[in-house]
Amino acid sequence: MKKISILILTFCFVLELTAQTARPVWTKKTAGEWYARQGWLRGCDFIPSTAINQLEMWQAESFDTATISRELGYAQSIGLNCMRVFLHHLAWQQDPEGFKKRMDQYLGIAQRKNIKTIFVFFDDCWNESYHAGTQPAPKPGIHNSGWLRDPGKLLYDDPALMKLLENYVKDVLSTFKSDSRILLWDLYNEPGNSGYRNQSMRLLKNVFQWSAEVNPAQPVSAGVWNPELTELNRFQLSMSDVITYHNYENETAHQHAIDTLKTYGRPLICTEYMARLRNSTFFNIMPLLKKENVAAINWGLVSGKTNTIYAWDTPMPDGSEPKVWFHDIFRPDGTPYSQKEVDFIKSLTGITPSNQN
Repeated sequence: MKKISILILTFCFVLELTAQTARPVWTKKTAGEWYARQGWLRGCDFIPSTAINQLEMWQAESFDTATISRELGYAQSIGLNCMRVFLHHLAWQQDPEGFKKRMDQYLGIAQRKNIKTIFVFFDDCWNESYHAGTQPAPKPGIHNSGWLRDPGKLLYDDPALMKLLENYVKDVLSTFKSDSRILLWDLYNEPGNSGYRNQSMRLLKNVFQWSAEVNPAQPVSAGVWNPELTELNRFQLSMSDVITYHNYENETAHQHAIDTLKTYGRPLICTEYMARLRNSTFFNIMPLLKKENVAAINWGLVSGKTNTIYAWDTPMPDGSEPKVWFHDIFRPDGTPYSQKEVDFIKSLTGITPSNQN
């Protein structure tokens, strides 16, 4: 009995110590001061055109620094200054040190282009299963045919995975916790998607706890995306240093979302917008975000293996190019989908022929 009591006391002490050392959510004042130092942030969700998914981007045999450098150069040329980039735990699991070295290489390339990075840990979207090694070829005309959830159904098939995920998150965060090239840690993309709903709460709570224990210098967040997921939304908004969100609607609906989220008194970062066929475009949304001082990060920079020029729900199995691209700005050779669109983006970012690099 005495041994059991000592164990209980020791366990309680560890819990108390963790609670004392874990980093609290930033105050609104701290968040506001951090955001004011950034200037107006604008960028894209980025994956090189040669990668179909996060594993093809980050695995050693397909990590493509030449394409990354070239395509981030396209972003720089139109005045974009941040990219949101998805990681995947399986790439880390294969080779933790190599994975972190490649992250550092990516950050070096982005820094040379005057671009800061938002890294994303987990994701509930698209394919539920995955494997290391060579990734599948794109399915013609199908949006994000090879994109991967992380951890997907494996979390439910193998409950022991949670400890590995903790090690992954803490290792990456500890390595880069003071890296000024990283703007923000986006802990979980669209939790509750793919029908998971509140099943995602356990991992969502855990990743916030793990990040608090590491105490990074950068802010952490997890974006709200579906107003119906009230319990998840409430938790995400209460735990995020700055508020991130997704919105693919027109300017009226997007303005309503901004007005609603502003009531929380924290900086706003839109980490996904711009779906031309849904009337979320650079012409009507990007000026709104600039006016409201909301960071503007659209889905997609360069058309490539992700097939995100095709709409979510309108496949084109023959692989022909859609008349109107759903996402993305450039072709792989650097020519824009729409010169008018690129010129408009430059007008908002302050890029003119005389000051363009």
